[in-house]
Amino acid sequence: MPRIIPIKDLKNTSEISDMCHKSDEPIYITKNGYGDMVIMSMEIYENTMCRLSVYRDVEVSERQIETGHVRDARAALNGMRKKYGI
Repeated sequence: MPRIIPIKDLKNTSEISDMCHKSDEPIYITKNGYGDMVIMSMEIYENTMCRLSVYRDVEVSERQIETGHVRDARAALNGMRKKYGI
């Protein structure tokens, strides 16, 4: 379940840091009762960015398949073997 805290609680920086490192999800910060910011640990941020990169690559690949920009896997591997002398 997502953790939601008011912006005034950001005064307790070490407590917020501990909260971020113990949580597997981002922490949502509200201001005047409305969503304002999201904070998370560096580890969660890096994992999220890595996952996003994979999703983007999959999306590009699916578009290439839909438009017919594909090559036979055996032919592609043989071409790489010749190019790099493997």
